[in-house]
Amino acid sequence: MEFLADYAGFLAKTVTVVVAILVVLAAIAVLRGRNRARSGHLEVRKLNEFFTGLRERLEQELLDKHELKLRRKAEAKADKSAKKAGEHKPRVYVLDFDGDIRASAVEHLRHEITALLSVATPKDEVVLRLESPGGMVHGYGLAASQLVRIRQAGIPLTVCVDKVAASGGYMMACIGDRILSAPFAVLGSIGVVAQIPNLHRLLKKHDVDYEVLTAGEYKRTLTVFGENTDKGRQKFQEDLELTHVLFKDFVSRYRPQLDIDQVATGEVWLGQAALGRQLIDELKTSDEYLCERAREADLYLLHFAQKKSLQERVGMAASSTLDGVLTSLQKQRFW
Repeated sequence: MEFLADYAGFLAKTVTVVVAILVVLAAIAVLRGRNRARSGHLEVRKLNEFFTGLRERLEQELLDKHELKLRRKAEAKADKSAKKAGEHKPRVYVLDFDGDIRASAVEHLRHEITALLSVATPKDEVVLRLESPGGMVHGYGLAASQLVRIRQAGIPLTVCVDKVAASGGYMMACIGDRILSAPFAVLGSIGVVAQIPNLHRLLKKHDVDYEVLTAGEYKRTLTVFGENTDKGRQKFQEDLELTHVLFKDFVSRYRPQLDIDQVATGEVWLGQAALGRQLIDELKTSDEYLCERAREADLYLLHFAQKKSLQERVGMAASSTLDGVLTSLQKQRFW
């Protein structure tokens, strides 16, 4: 009886695990289908009020009532005079891009740029707060192409890097008319890398055959389970070199002042050293720059949001984990 009880417990646990896996896989399938059709909405927040609120709160503690009253009265009078004179401040549209390996943030960036291009003029400015260590070539290629739309519209683009803009992240940053960086932010890594495990010898050791059938001489160069050849390795290396050439050409187009052969070695530099190599234009944090602009312009933070249910968020997490595992077993090129 004790054996049967233990077996029943083991069976119940096994069934629970199998059901949980099936539920997650089903959720992933449903989520992927829904996400393609899901629409979102654009959130707009005026940042001037945020900066003003910080200053006013501190003034309340530091100034006496009479001095505070006089200051508020003077500010109200100045605002009234500006409105009466018909003065219009320039607009600064602030965007955020927090990049992962797949550059998935491009899904909201594209909509934010579409929105601002419908109203912005060359008298305005776009500020991109960029954080990314790089990732897949096609993902960051699309993200960079979205920023090119701003340049083509003749709207000034300022890119602020507080922590890191490397590889594909720097590919995006170089499109800016100006690049501002914190002193110890990481920049550069203009190079291409690809890595792939090969389990062929392990399979061969256990008498497991793995067949790779292709139509086209270079449909597959390196594989995970098949036997790789010197010819395949050579072709794969040639593809990497070609991608690197395209990367360098792209950066040179938007930052012609660079000595591209000197900086396109795959190395990274901190902001202070990057300034000397002209990878950036000025040492300044995004907070400092936006505070300065808030004194003379209206700042609007744009964010395209897609509201997700708890079920969808769980599915997204599972999907991301599954994609990460599959990606690690596939041949991928990364900026």
